[in-house]
Amino acid sequence: MAVLHPYKLRQIKSPLNYIGGKAKLLDQILPLFPKEIDNFIDLFAGGCNVGINVNANKVYCNDILTYLIEMYKSFQQNDLDATIQHIESRVREFNLSLTNEDGYKKIRSLYNEQKNPLDLFVLIAFTFNHQIRFNNSHEFNNPFGRERSSFNATMKQNLEKFIIRIKETNIAFVNVCFNHFDFSNFGSNDFVYCDPPYLITTGTYNDGKRGFKGWTEKEEKELLQVLDNLDSNNIKFALSNVLEHKGKSNSILKNWLAQKPNYKVNFINYNYSNSNYQTIVRDKNASVEVLITNYEPERPPKEQTLFDNIF
Repeated sequence: MAVLHPYKLRQIKSPLNYIGGKAKLLDQILPLFPKEIDNFIDLFAGGCNVGINVNANKVYCNDILTYLIEMYKSFQQNDLDATIQHIESRVREFNLSLTNEDGYKKIRSLYNEQKNPLDLFVLIAFTFNHQIRFNNSHEFNNPFGRERSSFNATMKQNLEKFIIRIKETNIAFVNVCFNHFDFSNFGSNDFVYCDPPYLITTGTYNDGKRGFKGWTEKEEKELLQVLDNLDSNNIKFALSNVLEHKGKSNSILKNWLAQKPNYKVNFINYNYSNSNYQTIVRDKNASVEVLITNYEPERPPKEQTLFDNIF
């Protein structure tokens, strides 16, 4: 029986500037997803750019960052106008601006004491590069975004659209480690998308020094086993990752793929759309980003996999 979606979603942008977010790649990624999805599981949701733009009967956005999920739930449960009023009230209360670092530090201290989920978004609006960072004591510790970050009109508009989307669509926010997510009730009409930290890139989100689980070879192998289990249970999946990055090679991922001839490697890095693999790897700064699927996506003939050239 075909799965029918109530309507086609109009693409919107997350209000969060999340490291590794897929906002700029959605036009490449989404067409490679199955056309009909019952339950969609975004296992590493982050800024939710993928989860909020997928046509599915139900969406699960999961992330290990507890405070991020609490913020999303507050957006979903609270009245939209009340949420905006709270944010704008905090901006006035602490005189937050592009230059008032003292006001920023005061609300950061308040958030670390009380952990009000909506205050987290206020912090994100004024923090450096709108980034989210905690220390090992689970205190928000990203520095002030002087002359760069504020709760401006564009961010407000993106937030309002985001909140409306999560209120109007069937989205559940989940906070578990990827290898604790329960897939036992999912089946062949469901789809799992994974955008984990990339093993061969560097970032504060995967160094294991932020009070939350880091990303090492151990986690990489555990995730690949989760994907193999999904495949064994006839559940479709897609994995975003990089095979090459600034001269580094993800040998774990490549060896896994070499043993899985039924998995498809879809190159989505638009910077190399007209290049062959040999041309890409000669660029020491190249990052070969892929979407690995356990099904054959419907795609234009020109988007042929280059995986045979990797070994």
